[in-house]
Amino acid sequence: MGQIGHVLRERRWLWGLAIIAATSCLATVFVFSPGYLSPDSLFQLKQAKGKEPLSDWHPPIMSLAWRALIAVTGTLASMAVLQAVIFWGALWVVACLVHESTASRSGALAILGAGLLPHVVTFVGVVWKDVHMAFALLATSAIALTGLQLRADRSTLRWALFAIGALCLIYAVLVRKNALFAAIPVFLLLVLALWRRPGRQIWTITTAALLLGLVASTTAITLVARPVKTHQVSQIMLDDLLHVLDVAELQSAAVSPDLRERLVAGAKECDRTNSLSDSYWSCYGRGEHGPFTAVAHPDEITSLWISEMADDVPGYLRYRLQLFSEFLFEPRYQYHPGISPNDQGLQLSHPRLGTALQTYVDGAARHVPVLFAGWFWLTIALVLSMCPGSGTFALPVRLLGISAAAYVLSYLPILPVTNYRYMYWSAIACTLGLLLYWLGRGTTDGPPRRRPRPGPECGSR
Repeated sequence: MGQIGHVLRERRWLWGLAIIAATSCLATVFVFSPGYLSPDSLFQLKQAKGKEPLSDWHPPIMSLAWRALIAVTGTLASMAVLQAVIFWGALWVVACLVHESTASRSGALAILGAGLLPHVVTFVGVVWKDVHMAFALLATSAIALTGLQLRADRSTLRWALFAIGALCLIYAVLVRKNALFAAIPVFLLLVLALWRRPGRQIWTITTAALLLGLVASTTAITLVARPVKTHQVSQIMLDDLLHVLDVAELQSAAVSPDLRERLVAGAKECDRTNSLSDSYWSCYGRGEHGPFTAVAHPDEITSLWISEMADDVPGYLRYRLQLFSEFLFEPRYQYHPGISPNDQGLQLSHPRLGTALQTYVDGAARHVPVLFAGWFWLTIALVLSMCPGSGTFALPVRLLGISAAAYVLSYLPILPVTNYRYMYWSAIACTLGLLLYWLGRGTTDGPPRRRPRPGPECGSR
């Protein structure tokens, strides 16, 4: 009877975790309703509704997914709801697996509690590609941790989990171009967790499946959706040209008179406003046909960038390092305040709750600024990569650290502006990695096993 009572208590505890996660999810949806929307989000919403043609300025996959959700649910809020479900669902899975592996109730609660930390909850309901990428990688990590629980004979379930994880990884890369740097370590985690010691055949099949999925989905979107090309890379090139070259050099640039005039005017405006980046929006005058459209003369800009940056490598490196140092030590935009002004009549459903959330996040940014500091998360990522411990979670801790570090460092040559949103995945990955490192102490490496007292399983065996 004692054994049966213990099993029942454990099952009630797992149901308790589910209730906590569901309640947190509902609270998130309620506070962020109908979803926080920046100008980027609003433009993608117009694309989703068919009011703007699809373009590749923002990944078309996100607008297409939003369009499908609106068609099924009839409300734009469905995207923010989906984000919350995936986020809290992934944390719940990890919490259950932590409890399964360590029998630690406090550890399971800590995993769920991580979702309420200011540097994590701040963007949960903001409809951004950065958030989508982060949650897709988080979901893949949860699937990988589930794989650690599988017996060797569960081949069908193992391949099913891989398929779901691979789809999440494909979406992450499609929705954020430089997500590839963060996705590769998570892919390694997925395969190594599911098969433990995969042979050459497993590596070949899984890698081919991932690459084929990326190529096929990219090709399908290009052929079917036909997004307008916007040459968005010109936005990064403009930053380099306007801040590496001085006005005299721009005035003598071998480009058309119209482009030369605009470059000179943009450089003067950047200098006047002391703007170090984001020149497309702050200095140059945006696209030829308005915001989110291509600048005029993209081919000339590319040619000029190649020749000038090659001739002044030290100047290019100085500028990029200056911008990256601000990203690491003086990040901005730790919170997005609700819904930006728009012509669609969209407003927050519960503005007072939004104000309360902003007070919480902004207060944390003032009093515990390290939570939003790039240097802090990069340092943590490197430490986790090199010193993951030796317990049950050593593999995910190491690869989460590598993913977090690779993602931050990938912005060195392409950082558009020093916003916290660009380190959001790294902050989440390091937070989870730290918790797993702490909770895995004293456990044995290899497939997790429940400590002395048996109980119900959270994952499948």
